[in-house]
Amino acid sequence: MVATLLVAAVVGLALGAFLQKGRFCFVNAFRDFFAYKDSRVTKGVLAATFLTMIFWGIAYQFGYYQGFWTPNWGLTGLVGGFIFGVGMTYAGGCASGTLYRAGEGYLQFWLTLLFMGVGYAGFTVAFPTLERTYFEPLTVGEGASLFTVTSVPAGLVGLAVALAGLLVYATLTGRASTATDFGERADVAQLTPAAFLAPVAGLRGFARGTNAYFRGLVRAWRHPIAASKQPWDPRTAALGITAAAVLWFTQVSIVGVTGPEARWTGYLLSQVGVDAGSFEYWGSILFQGQGVGVTVDMVMIAFVIVGAFLAALWSGDFALRVPKRRRLPNAVVGGLMMGAGSRLAPGCNIGNIYSGIAELSIHSFIAAVGIVAGVYVMTHWIYREVGCAI
Repeated sequence: MVATLLVAAVVGLALGAFLQKGRFCFVNAFRDFFAYKDSRVTKGVLAATFLTMIFWGIAYQFGYYQGFWTPNWGLTGLVGGFIFGVGMTYAGGCASGTLYRAGEGYLQFWLTLLFMGVGYAGFTVAFPTLERTYFEPLTVGEGASLFTVTSVPAGLVGLAVALAGLLVYATLTGRASTATDFGERADVAQLTPAAFLAPVAGLRGFARGTNAYFRGLVRAWRHPIAASKQPWDPRTAALGITAAAVLWFTQVSIVGVTGPEARWTGYLLSQVGVDAGSFEYWGSILFQGQGVGVTVDMVMIAFVIVGAFLAALWSGDFALRVPKRRRLPNAVVGGLMMGAGSRLAPGCNIGNIYSGIAELSIHSFIAAVGIVAGVYVMTHWIYREVGCAI
């Protein structure tokens, strides 16, 4: 038990530090891409997801893993994911981004965490009704990971899906540049040379960016102390996040955020007299009938905030920041939607987009579509006066 708690502390500290140094937030990754075609953080998210997918596949193939998280799949992923995507965009931070910003001293994101807890509690109270009227009608099939349903070695499956994902990304990012070169509209599908050259252009741009990135790493290696105090390229953070996630996968489970947070909500309420264990969702599902207490993933999530705090302190980024009054509705409403949406899906951006896709969960591919769609719609609403690039 002591060894597992030590792993939880190490993984939590590492995740918090790498999230903070890379400004690794899924809202930034998707919102900035849709609004400005800024793919800086998007590349970091893709790098972390694809690298984790490959290494988790290898670990699974050789038996070095502690289990997948594969909820039943259906329309719940789309609905709950969409609500969560809208909520995190309005709040200004995803589940993991909220944690590292709380560690940086943003009181707004502590308020977001508080109202996420309210969302978890509200969902828990409504769960018996939701089970009958929402989950059962919208569930289509039993959960599974593609790693477990094929005879192909899991490492090769992970590599193949990662390469396919890279090709899709290269096609999407290259299509606009080739269409511009040929003087065509980038938002209309046409059988033109631009359409056929899009993957080539995207991969070429990816290669140029990768070369520049590695040259930057070499320069940083020469002055490690100074470099450690500067903001990092999200792809650098992705390497550390992957290493921490692989350690967690081999010792405990996949990485999740809102599940442990929902457990924290039940535990903290139990400390002020609420019989949290009597509620079906907390007692039977989240705590699995073992009693309401502190679990190892709850410890890990707490250390994420500590890791972000230490990284921010080291970099000179820490300061207590009081939110402006006009930002309070973002924390309140966004937090409520994130808490409720993550349970309705179930899962958040980490559980579904990062870990879920990395473990090739059928449910998570569907939920990821819902989350990204929610970000897209909310981004267009926020930037409705000036418009979005995509």
